[in-house]
Amino acid sequence: MNDADVSKQIQQMVRFIRQEAEEKANEISVSAEEEFNIEKLQLVEAEKKKIRQEYERKEKQVDIRKKIEYSMQLNASRIKVLQAQDDLVSSMKEAASKELLHVSHDHHVYKRLLRDLVVQSLLRLKEPAVLLRCRKDDLHLVESILDSAKDEYAEKANVYPPEIIVDHQVYLPPAPSHHQAHGPFCSGGVVLASRDGKIVCENTLDARLDVVFRKKLPEIRKWLFGQVAA
Repeated sequence: MNDADVSKQIQQMVRFIRQEAEEKANEISVSAEEEFNIEKLQLVEAEKKKIRQEYERKEKQVDIRKKIEYSMQLNASRIKVLQAQDDLVSSMKEAASKELLHVSHDHHVYKRLLRDLVVQSLLRLKEPAVLLRCRKDDLHLVESILDSAKDEYAEKANVYPPEIIVDHQVYLPPAPSHHQAHGPFCSGGVVLASRDGKIVCENTLDARLDVVFRKKLPEIRKWLFGQVAA
């Protein structure tokens, strides 16, 4: 084999090696491109997933915030309604309290009422001797009905007439006035207690109103608002 043949054979081998190298390089390039595209797609999908998750998180936050705001507004509205209802009920009680002031103006009616209140108090206490307090303005009327009240109690309870000691040192507060609008007041009635002060029966008109109002409050609310408050 001469030099020309050897050279030719070498060139063929070089071309083969170069072609093989080019094919291998092309394969590597194609494979790298595919891997890059796959990785890029994975990265894009991962970012899309993160964005979706972030959007869903923020959407949930917005939804929760809306629910909280709605709940707060609803509670505020309920509180306003309840406050308005309480204000109306309070105004009714205040109006009734003002009406009590007129009870003592009719001495004939008030005198009979005082006797009934004293008898009722005696029946509750069931004591042989009691202490009685009243308003200073009512002292004359109260003293005028004590005997008849004691006799009525004795007959109903089948006991001896009790001793009733009228307190001339401490009186119940007077009726409210413009000068003492915020001080203690009493619209009328009596307070009886045992001699030792351990048992007290508060039978003032204001106390009676409180008792009746508490007892009738569910009915009042149902009548005013169409439902019984819890």
